[in-house]
Amino acid sequence: MKKIRFYVNSEKQDARARHIALAARCAAYGLVETLGDDAEAIVALGGDGTILRAVREFGDLPVLGLNLGGLGYLASVGIGEAEKALGMLAEERYAISSRSLLEARKDDGTGLALNDIVITREYSGHSVRLDLTADGKRVTRYMADGLIFSTPTGSTAYSLAAGGPVLMPDSASVVVTPLSPHALGVRPLVVSDSVRFAVTACSRTHGNDVRVGVYADGAKVLTLDVGESVEIVKSAKVARLIELEGYDPYDVLARKLGWSGSNVR
Repeated sequence: MKKIRFYVNSEKQDARARHIALAARCAAYGLVETLGDDAEAIVALGGDGTILRAVREFGDLPVLGLNLGGLGYLASVGIGEAEKALGMLAEERYAISSRSLLEARKDDGTGLALNDIVITREYSGHSVRLDLTADGKRVTRYMADGLIFSTPTGSTAYSLAAGGPVLMPDSASVVVTPLSPHALGVRPLVVSDSVRFAVTACSRTHGNDVRVGVYADGAKVLTLDVGESVEIVKSAKVARLIELEGYDPYDVLARKLGWSGSNVR
């Protein structure tokens, strides 16, 4: 892997300067920066959002994230290790992890997500009613602010913040996490990623009906009116993330979530 293309989040402080400095060091590692279609890998300078955008824009190309942001689960390589990362790329000291994608499908469009598909109310202050089926079987009707369908990669993102579990990248599962459900017994659901889901927007018992938005990795892709449905399925496509030699997903979780373990001996 010798030809790389930098994908820079210019909104991050010093991102452009970091790019210039790293690009100048490429030759020392036997790497070539390219802006064309001959790139063999994408080096994303930013945070997790930058990686999500790079995956959408560059499709099948593997992506390495260098973290200029805060938490950074996907962009787990700190900027202080950036030059070391370039050297490891040149020396082929890495593995490529294939990550599952979710797809939202409706007659008038589709949306693709590495982290999550979120189905939620368009206006604050109103809950929505959503019917969920799995492989054609009725699961339940949710009265909530919405539903999150998360991949294992995205289980540490919005779903986690909403009370969902952490999944390892190779879990072959999907998490369905309700947003602020109006029932104490409603909990997140973990199922096989082979399941085909359908979500239908239902009429409210009282008040005006609320339009429902469908978001893929934070970007709005579809709208549901009352009676309309969207299908959520595992995509045939995958995202390819570069994991440098020594990458340990458990270590990343411990560092990013601040897991310190029990102090009981």
